[in-house]
Amino acid sequence: MTKSIHQEVTIKASAKKVFDALTDAKQFSAFSGGAPAEIDAQEGGSFSCFGGHIKGRNIELVPGKRVVQAWRSVKWGEGVYSIVRFELSDEGGSTKIVFDQAGFPEEAGPHLEAGWTKMYWEPLKAYLAEAVRE
Repeated sequence: MTKSIHQEVTIKASAKKVFDALTDAKQFSAFSGGAPAEIDAQEGGSFSCFGGHIKGRNIELVPGKRVVQAWRSVKWGEGVYSIVRFELSDEGGSTKIVFDQAGFPEEAGPHLEAGWTKMYWEPLKAYLAEAVRE
């Protein structure tokens, strides 16, 4: 049994900067606490982040607009992937992210729900705010 997660967050940075931070290995590693990240930033390209704890494949990449990935935790059963979708929209100096994740194991739901805020949104906001000051 699976469920879904829907979250919306606004980040004070352009959609291009948000997209780049999500798809560039160096930036992803920087905002996620320095854990190793490898991202082949093309459709069909694979990625590994948080030191290999999260792995997957890029399904759709539209610069500044959308990231869709087959995304999995290494703790899940072999071959179990969820689909994550980041929809980005510029809102005059900020970017609204409409995020959806579906197809994950039901027992992972509470951890994932909290994890997106703790591991993605909060550090991404801090990283991009720091980039603006530089």
